[in-house]
Amino acid sequence: MKNIFLKTAFLSFTFLALASCSSDKESNEEVIVDPPTQDDPLTTQNAANYMVDANATKETIALFYNLKRLAKTKIAIGQQDAFLSFYKNTAGESDIKKATDNDPAIIGSDLSFVTDIRNDGTSSNWFYQQEVKIATQIKKAYAKGIINTVSWHLRGPKNKNYLTDNEEYTFNSSSMFEADKSIFFRSILPGGSRHEWFKGKLDQVAAFSSKLKGTKGELIPIIFRPFHEFDGSWFWWGADFCTPEEYKTAYKFTVDYLKNTKGVHNILYAFSPDRTYSTSTDYLSRYPGDKYVDVLGMDNYGDFDNQGTTGANTANSKLKIISDLAVAKVKIAALTETGYQVTSSNAPINDWFSNYLYSALTSNSIEVSYVMFWNNDENGYYVPNGSVSNDADFKTFSLKSKSALLNSLPKMYVMPK
Repeated sequence: MKNIFLKTAFLSFTFLALASCSSDKESNEEVIVDPPTQDDPLTTQNAANYMVDANATKETIALFYNLKRLAKTKIAIGQQDAFLSFYKNTAGESDIKKATDNDPAIIGSDLSFVTDIRNDGTSSNWFYQQEVKIATQIKKAYAKGIINTVSWHLRGPKNKNYLTDNEEYTFNSSSMFEADKSIFFRSILPGGSRHEWFKGKLDQVAAFSSKLKGTKGELIPIIFRPFHEFDGSWFWWGADFCTPEEYKTAYKFTVDYLKNTKGVHNILYAFSPDRTYSTSTDYLSRYPGDKYVDVLGMDNYGDFDNQGTTGANTANSKLKIISDLAVAKVKIAALTETGYQVTSSNAPINDWFSNYLYSALTSNSIEVSYVMFWNNDENGYYVPNGSVSNDADFKTFSLKSKSALLNSLPKMYVMPK
């Protein structure tokens, strides 16, 4: 996982787009797809039956269906905070667009500032200003036809013995007192001492999600990724700090509370460990169940950290596991976070995008709907910005047959006919 404060802050179906859905050209015409084959259970009529939320908005159901279909032919490519964070702070168009002349197909945001205890909701408050920027990014992306995914680096609940009323832990377990690490996650579960605190945070998530609306007043769908990278222990919700059943309880409560108690119906729910698993049994050890998950993801930086073909093959084998599970469960598979950060002391790797990453995403007939790179910042980049030495490598990657930036992305929020 990459610390957000150090970085700011795709059945053989063919989508035939009658018109491009890009920042430069719009159309009211819909995407046409071939009818499903006999061995595919998913149809335009029953898509909601395979989703967490059977009462999801029509745009959210369309996003689920189209993401599932997309994996047969394309992989949506995007980046965290693509409209907010840039290499060397060169603002303007996203760095992906600077490098390729096309917008990303998916953009990631985070709710850390939205739920921070210091966010008082006033226009002069810095944390609220960040919330507004995040909401603006999501709305801008949706208006262009871009997919939105949202992570949540939730700051830990305060311990009243030594934190002030306006203070919380960070999300990193390394900053917490040892005595607290074993109790904080358990304390947010039903019946725990901080359960009401956690419900308050979910109230903020619900309020934020419900304010995300398009120009016609429709709710903007988001892919929500709570408690990610849980198989590691760098976050206070990590494997060292809760049992598999405790993790499942927290995840299930999160979904049930947002969907049933708060009536939020514009969310797809993503389950995304880090790369530590090697079998489907490992991957599913903390899986809350099909009724609670829409997206089967994986965050993976380590296998791509200058590991060459060996690392790419290892990553592909892990993606194959979730791809097979997604086919069996009728879910979406994704590489929810990845990247190789280039800095002044970390040189680019030749053909990293066009060879190693692309092979990991496409070998062995896997079906991955999207891949998201972490965000660029002043000191380094995960995606070239058109003025660095590996621009050509990324451009080659973006032009490969299964790669999709926004210019080759179908209409994701309209159910095809």
